[in-house]
Order: sequence, then C-alpha cells, then structure tokens
Amino acid sequence: MVLWKKHFPGYLVLLCFLLGGCASTAASALEEYPESPVEVLFGTDRNLTDAAEPGKMFGFERGDVSYGVCTVSLPFDHRIGELERPVFKEDSTEHIVLIDVSLYDRQAFFTEVKRFVNRSADKQLLLFVHGYNMTFEKAAHNMAQMVSDLGFEGCPVLYSWPSRGKVSGYPADETSVRWSKSKLKRFLEDIAEMSGAKGIYLLAHSMGNRIVTDAFLELIEEREDLKHHFSALLLVAPDIDSGIFRRDIADSLVRSGSLVTIYVSSEDKALKASHRIHGFPRVGGVEGIPLIVPEIETIDATGVDTSFLGHSYFNRSRSVLSDIYYIINEDLRADERFSLEAVDTTDGRYWRFKK
Repeated sequence: MVLWKKHFPGYLVLLCFLLGGCASTAASALEEYPESPVEVLFGTDRNLTDAAEPGKMFGFERGDVSYGVCTVSLPFDHRIGELERPVFKEDSTEHIVLIDVSLYDRQAFFTEVKRFVNRSADKQLLLFVHGYNMTFEKAAHNMAQMVSDLGFEGCPVLYSWPSRGKVSGYPADETSVRWSKSKLKRFLEDIAEMSGAKGIYLLAHSMGNRIVTDAFLELIEEREDLKHHFSALLLVAPDIDSGIFRRDIADSLVRSGSLVTIYVSSEDKALKASHRIHGFPRVGGVEGIPLIVPEIETIDATGVDTSFLGHSYFNRSRSVLSDIYYIINEDLRADERFSLEAVDTTDGRYWRFKK
C-alpha cells in the first residue's frame, strides 16, 4: 500500500533495531532513504510582504494573485497523520518546515503545473483550499503533509486566501472568503484549461468549503465545457449553513457530474461554536444523524480525531487519509471502500468508519 511504502524509512529503522542492529545502522538507513522535501505549487491572493523569511512572505491582507512553489521538509521519522510542529523552537530534523518559497509569473507557473501533472501516469491534480485561522505558512505545512501521507504523485496545488490566521479573526475571515471567490474561480478556470490534468480533485476544509463550492459552481455555470475536468470534490468539516447547502448548493453539485464527498463529525467543537455564532447547524456537524443528500456521499468521521477541537481530521486521521487515498487513486465509491460501513436511516444512507 502506498501509505506504507511512502514511509518505508521508519519501518526500516525499526527493523534494524529488532534484528539487533545498532544506532549507526539505523542512521545509515536514514541517510540512504531520507524523507524528500515536498514541493507544492500555489496561488494566493494574500498580500506580499517585505519579509525574506519564507513563512512571512505573505500576510493576511488582500492582494493580487501571486503564483509560485514552496518547498517543505518533513522529519525523517514523520508519521502518517501527524503534523510535527514545535512548541517553541523550530528544528527541521523534528518538525515540518517551510524552507523556501519561489515566485513565478502566471505563464511560468502554469508551465510548472503542466510539468508536475505529467509526472504521474494518471495526470492528476490535487487542489487544496484551507479553512479559517490559517496563515500561508501553516497551509503549506498542511498541504505538504497530506501530499506525503497520501503518496500523491500528481500535481499538488495550494490556494491560500487571506485568512487572518488567528482565532479572533473569524468575522474578517468570513469576509475574506467572499472577497476571494472571484479570484479562485479564475484560478480554477486556468487550472482546468492550462494544466493538462485528466483528473482535478478539489479538497476543502472548514470555511474553505464556502469559497470552493461557490467558485466551482459559478465557474461551471459560466463554462459548462470545463466541468468534465473536475473528478471529485472532497468537502471536509464544511462550515456552511446546512439549510443553505441543501437548498442552494447540493443539487448544483450533483448536476456537475463530479463525485461529491462530505466528511462530518459530531465531535467537531469548532463547528459547534460556529453553530452557536450563526444560530444554524453546519454541514460538517452532526446532531442526531448527518446531513444526507441523494447522490452525495456523507462520511461520518466521528471518533477518528482525538485532538482537542476534533476539527482537523482531514490530515490528522489515518482513517480519513486512507479514505481520501482510495477516492483519488482508485476512484472508489463509498460502498466499495473497505473501511466504511453503510448506515441506513429514514432520511437515506450515509457511511461511517468501521470500529
């Protein structure tokens, strides 16, 4: 399995010790099979700052769309589903670190996108849009970790909108996702037309689901000829009003022809807080039974995220990462994925992870 193969060095080191090898044997194994840095292409409408440090090159103010590639290193002993970050001082041997950011003009960027797409036999492209409370640097960490954990061999692309990157920035972030919608729509149009990808997968988290669904639906309404480029939308912990989603969004997503998968959880404290703020339930939350829409696959991820907020299972849960892997790499529907079991209700069917 790719998720195992990608992290063979860790198993190799363990094997050295189990077979009586010494620390130097383990060290030589790591030198022979290091964890390679991950390159992630990106577009962002954050403002460019004057900072030379890669993690501070982009701020939280609105700007023109910038294009480029960021290089992220992972520790040798990186574990699937872990985002190794420091409490105090950053150390590249122990933590995921953004080590470089290079800027491209638009033409050079899409030349690179096409080159990355052509690396994989299936010519796939995975585009990730982050949620609220996220800096550019943290978004790059998350994307690189997912690319590594999924063993993704196609073209990884991050789109980073100008989140404030702090808990108190929620109202400003809600405004920013609306501001950035037209820019993401143009970015998706360019990706569809210029990447050469045979399969484009859109992965959104939390508030990022608002901008992804709005931009995507506006694009295919204007350019119906492009909708066949988009293979799937993976909507994780969507911070979207459930009633608005059911009335205004769901049917249009189904008609797009893309596979649509929603991941939800009853233990998501961030979405419970959003429910209290807005007065209405969120798509990614569960109260009773999950939101069920015909021809959209709802996956109940309750219990898979042991973090305090239970909100980041898109990259912190082996179960969810494995499920995403089978969607992207094997094109399997929910009833074909071995780790899921169906739950039939009076409202319809959803799926949950087997215990």
